[in-house]
Amino acid sequence: MRSLDDLLTEGVRGRRVLVRSDLNVPMDDGDITDDGRIRASLPTIEALASAGARVVVCSHLGRPKGERREDLSLQPVAIRMQQVSGRTVAFATDVIGADAAATVTAQADGDIALLENLRFEAAETAKDDAERGEFADRLAQFADVYVGDGFGALHRKHASVYDVPQRLPHYAGGLVLREVEVLRTLTESPQRPYVVVLGGSKVSDKLGVIEALLPRVDRLLVGGGMCFTFLKAQGREVGGSLLEADQVDTCRKLLEQAGDRLLLPVDVVVADDIADDALTQTVPVDEIPAGAKGLDIGPQSVRLFADALAGAVTVFWNGPMGVFEVKPFAAGTLGVAQAIAAGTGTTVVGGGDSAAAVRALGLDEKAFSHISTGGGASLEYLEGRSLPGLRALEEQ
Repeated sequence: MRSLDDLLTEGVRGRRVLVRSDLNVPMDDGDITDDGRIRASLPTIEALASAGARVVVCSHLGRPKGERREDLSLQPVAIRMQQVSGRTVAFATDVIGADAAATVTAQADGDIALLENLRFEAAETAKDDAERGEFADRLAQFADVYVGDGFGALHRKHASVYDVPQRLPHYAGGLVLREVEVLRTLTESPQRPYVVVLGGSKVSDKLGVIEALLPRVDRLLVGGGMCFTFLKAQGREVGGSLLEADQVDTCRKLLEQAGDRLLLPVDVVVADDIADDALTQTVPVDEIPAGAKGLDIGPQSVRLFADALAGAVTVFWNGPMGVFEVKPFAAGTLGVAQAIAAGTGTTVVGGGDSAAAVRALGLDEKAFSHISTGGGASLEYLEGRSLPGLRALEEQ
C-alpha cells in the first residue's frame, strides 16, 4: 500500500484530500461518551492540514439505514474534533448535497471540513454495485486524492471504503498502517508465550477468531457472557446467565481441542438484575443459583487469569469480563485489564468495548502497546478473512 508518508512526500499543498476516518463514537443523548476514535483519527488529519492540504473528512455514525436522524448527526463529532485539535473544523450538513459542495469549495489550504454521516445516504451501504458506484462518483468529485484511515470500517464493502479509492489516487493513513502492522504480528509472528483474552456476550460473535487463533496461542482465557456457554459444555448449570444453546456442542469440541490451554473462570459474580444497587453474590461456577445471572468473573478468576498473563510476551485482549458499565460488575474487567497493562511484552487491546473499558475504568492508555480502533474489522482480520477496504487500498 502507498502510505500517508508517500503522499506527504509527493506534496499536498492546495490539493483536496478526502480522508475516510472511523468516527463512529458511542453517544448518549447527543453527548460523546468515549472520544477515543476521534483522537486516534486526528494525527492523519492534522498531518495533511499542516502540509497545506484541503482536508475533507467523511465517516459513518451508527446505523441510520439511509435516513437522516438528528441523534446520529456528526455535528457533535465536529465540535469535539475542534476542541481536541485546536483547529477550526467546518461542518457540512449533508454528504453530497449543496451544503457539502459549498463547504468544500470554500476551503483554503490547511482547512478541515467534516461531511455529515455517510450512512444518511442509503447508497453508501447499498449491495447494488451500480447504486453504490453512482454515490462514490459524487463523493469522489470532492477530492483529488483519497486517504483510507478508518480501519474499523475496512471489513465493509461500502462506497466510501471500497468504491471511492478505485476512483482516486489512494493511500493508507497512519492509523490503518499501524493496525495492519500489529494484527499481522499477532497472526504471523507473535513472540511467545502468546496469550489471548476473549470476553463479551456471545460465543457466536467470537467463534471465527477462536477457531483461527486457538492453534496458535499458548493460552486462551475466556470470560464475559460467552463463558457460560463453555461452562454449560462442561456440564455445569449456569442459572439465568446468558447462554447460546446452539453453540454448546461447538464449545465442547473447542474444549476438547484446546485441553488445558483454554482457561475458564472458577467463580462468578451473580445477581438478579443489572443495576447499580443490585444485590450481588460471588459463587463458584458449579454453584450458580437457579435463575441468577452471572454478570462478571469473580476475584479467584481474576487471580487465575492474572497468573496466566504474568509470563506472556504477547497478549491480545478483546471483550470485557462482565457488564463493566455497571459498577457492581466492573471489577473483573478492571482486574484483568490491570494484569494485561502490567505486562512488559506486546499488549494489544482489540478495540470496541475493550477500548471503551480501558478509558471508562480510568486506566492509562499508554500502559498498552496498542489500542485498536478496529472492533469487528480487527476480528475479521485475525480470522484470516479478506477485508474489502484493505483490498481497495492495496490495489494500484
